[in-house]
Amino acid sequence: MSAVPVPQPRAAASAAAANTARRSLAAALFLGALGAAVVLLTSGRTWAEGTASVAGGALPLDVSGSDVNGLPTALAVVGLAALVAVFAVRGKGRRLVSALLALSGAGAAVGAFLGASDREALDAAAVQHTGDPNATIDALTHTAWPYVTLVGGALILLAGVLALRYGGRWPAMSGRYERDGSPRARKAPAVDPDRPEDLWKALDRGEDPTGG
Repeated sequence: MSAVPVPQPRAAASAAAANTARRSLAAALFLGALGAAVVLLTSGRTWAEGTASVAGGALPLDVSGSDVNGLPTALAVVGLAALVAVFAVRGKGRRLVSALLALSGAGAAVGAFLGASDREALDAAAVQHTGDPNATIDALTHTAWPYVTLVGGALILLAGVLALRYGGRWPAMSGRYERDGSPRARKAPAVDPDRPEDLWKALDRGEDPTGG
C-alpha cells in the first residue's frame, strides 16, 4: 500500500491557529486581570487636593478616585466577572460576555478621564468639613492617578477585544472535563479510505488513516 502524503501546509496552518488561540487566551487573561487590579488599586488613591478657607486659615482636603467617580471601580468588578464568565459559556453567549468585558473597560476608562478634571467632589468635601454650604476649594490640583486608572480601563477593553476576536477558539470550562474532573473520552470518527477528505481529517487529528 502506498503511503498517504502528509499535508504539511495544512498541518502547519492548524498548528499556527492553535498557537494564536493560546497566545490570545493568555494575553486576554493577563490584560483583563492586570487592568482590573490597576483600576481597583488606583481608585483608592488621591485624585484631587486643595484647601478650603476656614476661620483659622486654610483647611487642606483631598479626595480619592472612588470619591470622585465610583464608575471605574464598579466596572472593574463587572469586568473581572465577565472575564471569568467568558470561559463558562459558548457561542453567542460568549460573544455577549466578551462585549460586556470590552464595554466595562471602555466605561472605566471614560469614567477615569472625566474624573481627571473633576472639582465637585472636593467642593462637596469642603462643605462637609466646614459646614458652610458656600464653601469652595482653593489651590485645586489633580494628580496623575486618574490617568493610570484610565490605562487600567484600556487594558480591560483590550482583553474584551481579544475575547471578541479569538474567543470562539478558546475552550470552555464545562466542555473539556466531566464532573469528576477526568478528561472526557471522545470517540474517533470513522475513516473511509475511499474519501480523501476523511484521510486529511484523520491526519490533522494525528491518526494513522491506513490503520497500520
